[in-house]
Amino acid sequence: MISEDKVIKGVKAKVYNASSPDELALVNGMRHFGFAFRDRDVDDNIIIDIAQTGRTVKYKLLHVLEFNSDRKRMSVIVRTEDGKLMIVCKGADSIINARLA
Repeated sequence: MISEDKVIKGVKAKVYNASSPDELALVNGMRHFGFAFRDRDVDDNIIIDIAQTGRTVKYKLLHVLEFNSDRKRMSVIVRTEDGKLMIVCKGADSIINARLA
């Protein structure tokens, strides 16, 4: 994932370039909910800006589960700054909703 700051129609915006449409959808979905991908550092931390609090946090990327036709979803597993594990998942509504129940 690469993020670039660009000016579009006079407005500064962050534009993402991803290796797959699923990765791009996951990052854009997170941004929609107030968690904007900023960058990755040399230690493979994912740096996120949180709109609601104005904070910047780092998540240690532990594993990427790529999309495939069996799982019908893509997930990333990260460790938060306070040591908790978190999974962020993007996929077909029918698959995700069944796992939320």
